[in-house]
Amino acid sequence: MSTPPPTPEPRPDLIDRLFELLDHGLDVVHDRVLRPILLIGRTVAYLFVLILVALVLVVATLIGGVRLLDIYVFAGRVWLTDAVIGALSLAAGLIIWRRRRPVTPRTPHD
Repeated sequence: MSTPPPTPEPRPDLIDRLFELLDHGLDVVHDRVLRPILLIGRTVAYLFVLILVALVLVVATLIGGVRLLDIYVFAGRVWLTDAVIGALSLAAGLIIWRRRRPVTPRTPHD
């Protein structure tokens, strides 16, 4: 048995080179332009969902707290429930107000 003679490797033709260049160019555009845009869009979408879930949880907690106070703690005295919720809201607002930072005024550029 004899081994067949080695065949020369075919040279890539012009169409193959153009497709390789196009593929490389599209990869570069995807990596430098589209990927950051997609990451920013995904981050915004996740933050939007997280904010909505947090809002639902806060509202559900407030409703549950008002019902708990009104039905079990103060037995139908709605004004006491309103006073407690108002005092807690006032305390939270005062704490947030004390932690605020003053805004530095902007100076116009000359």
